[in-house]
Amino acid sequence: MRHLLGMTVHEELVELICPVGLNFPRQVTFAASYPESAVMPAAVPASLPELFAAFNHLTVLIVGDVMMDAYVWGKAARLSPEAPVPVVTVSRQEQRLGGAANVALNVQALGATPLLCAVIGEDQGGDQLLEVLQASGLSAEGIVRSSYRPTTVKQRILAHGQQLLRIDSEVETTLNATENTNLTARFEQLLGRADVVIFEDYDKGVLQESSIQHFIGLARQRGVPTVVDPKKKNFLAYQYCTLFKPNLKELREGLKLEFGDSEADRPHFEAAVARLREVLTPEIVLVTLSERGVFVENDQLTRTYIPAHLRTISDVSGAGDTVISIAALCVALGLSAPATAALANLGGGLVCEQIGVVPIEKSLLLKEAERVGLLPVA
Repeated sequence: MRHLLGMTVHEELVELICPVGLNFPRQVTFAASYPESAVMPAAVPASLPELFAAFNHLTVLIVGDVMMDAYVWGKAARLSPEAPVPVVTVSRQEQRLGGAANVALNVQALGATPLLCAVIGEDQGGDQLLEVLQASGLSAEGIVRSSYRPTTVKQRILAHGQQLLRIDSEVETTLNATENTNLTARFEQLLGRADVVIFEDYDKGVLQESSIQHFIGLARQRGVPTVVDPKKKNFLAYQYCTLFKPNLKELREGLKLEFGDSEADRPHFEAAVARLREVLTPEIVLVTLSERGVFVENDQLTRTYIPAHLRTISDVSGAGDTVISIAALCVALGLSAPATAALANLGGGLVCEQIGVVPIEKSLLLKEAERVGLLPVA
């Protein structure tokens, strides 16, 4: 169930019934593009239930930075006699998967099979991460352990509903030769089982320019699409990926360009996207625009703006992980760029209604997509 988008195209029509309230016609027809040599999906799902059922048959390789999100809850009733800081009496602690591991949780929640490929330390944080992976039903076969770097752990101290402090245990140095060789071996072993690859880059050093280009090259040879969630350090390393998904801040920083996020700045924003396409040559550019929704441009340079849905926002943490997870599954199934962006935009908004970093609920996403009238039709 693999394909690779390309510039020589075979066209397959996909209809998108747009949600009520959007600023373009209720029914829009888009073209999904594939190169003539690609291995095509059996058929683009013709209905939302078929689409969501098809997710269950996909395997997603996720390579990048994994981390632990640790939470310590307690009560702060007095100041320390040692320094003018509150003393927190601990009542509860919790460890959650973060970074690329949270993307794996989202992929799993959508019904697909995630395969994580990452490097962690031979330390307590690494032990805890493996325990949580096992408890979550996630495979650790692609995890490399190293004595040269710690596991990234972000510990938050909370009292009375407020975060008092965050402690980050991490390094941002690139992998050494041995670590990189071991990571590459795991990636190559798992790639043959993947329908799509997600690069989840948090600038912690697991991904570097040489390995990124090697991994994308291997995926292209096998006809496996590649989907990228970038950060600043390697922003311009993801040449010839299938879908590239920065947010506005990452787009500005990655290209070293300045532009605002108002309607008046749209020409400058679109010029930045054009510049990105010149440098990276991605098939699809998907930019998340925060409260303004998402922008997507396909390989035919067709641009689509999809407004955000009105929501009660509780926490934006993890929304990007949900967006990239949904986008990857849609790309693997051959959906058009606008249909992919519309569903990813809907899912990202839904998780913002939850407190904390939580994976998307598949049944809730399907119900909401049906409610607003999102309907991809082959």
